[in-house]
Amino acid sequence: MIEILNRLVDEIDAHLGDEIDIDALAGEMGTTGYHARRMFSSLAGMPVSEYVRRRRMTVAASDVIGDEDLLTIAVRYGYGSTEAFGRAFRAVHGTSHGDVRRGGGPLRSQPQLRFRLTVEGSSPMDARIIEHPAFRLIGHSARVPLIHEGVNPHIQAHIASLQMTEHERLKRLSSTEPAGLLQVSADVDPDYTEGSELTYLHGVAVDAETAVPDDLDAIEAPAGEWAVFRTSGEHPAALQSAMAATATDWFPSNPWRLRPAPSIVAVLDRAPDFSTATCELWLPVERG
Repeated sequence: MIEILNRLVDEIDAHLGDEIDIDALAGEMGTTGYHARRMFSSLAGMPVSEYVRRRRMTVAASDVIGDEDLLTIAVRYGYGSTEAFGRAFRAVHGTSHGDVRRGGGPLRSQPQLRFRLTVEGSSPMDARIIEHPAFRLIGHSARVPLIHEGVNPHIQAHIASLQMTEHERLKRLSSTEPAGLLQVSADVDPDYTEGSELTYLHGVAVDAETAVPDDLDAIEAPAGEWAVFRTSGEHPAALQSAMAATATDWFPSNPWRLRPAPSIVAVLDRAPDFSTATCELWLPVERG
């Protein structure tokens, strides 16, 4: 995967003025656009789309400093007007292309990324691969923003809005693995952009044929394989650390890639105040 990401970076730089089809590039390299975007975002700390924008504006800055017509420069880097180009330029450099042309700066550059895998082996990851038939996730859902670190207050508020009797009712409906009350994330932005919206469902897993009560929402989980990681410790820090480690350690070292499907967290045990917890993280995978 590291080699694929570096090839992707090279292709981006070679075609900064073109519409870049990440799905097509990833397919040519033997993976999927979905997996490539998720791994890129996790390892680079930014979505691939943001990296493309920063690289375009970094290279475009040298053209702006010259005397060339601004519309010609804008078109060269894939923008149909100087206004659109100007907005992208200001977003990256914090100043207008006009000010840069007159004064030469200030400029913020985005170096070309290079991905490297550092193998330490000091923290083995507890994972298992499960083949699971199609199942259904039912419960109460809400659209919430993606937050990479710390407690998500929007999810916290959604769960707190449910009556305790509703939690018990959901537990009784659970009929298949993963067992118990689940935290489900679906419709996640492939670039995994912080602040982008996802569907969060607080619910349980049931067989695919199970009828959905009228007052509950449902998310379908297609048949396939799942990588299941067990985490334990401070919550949600231990869980978020494990999620990051799947991208930095586990996926680059194993013949699996993410596939489009919900990701699931099953809370197996927790402190009364939820300060610590033992969880299972279920990620949908396919052989790469």
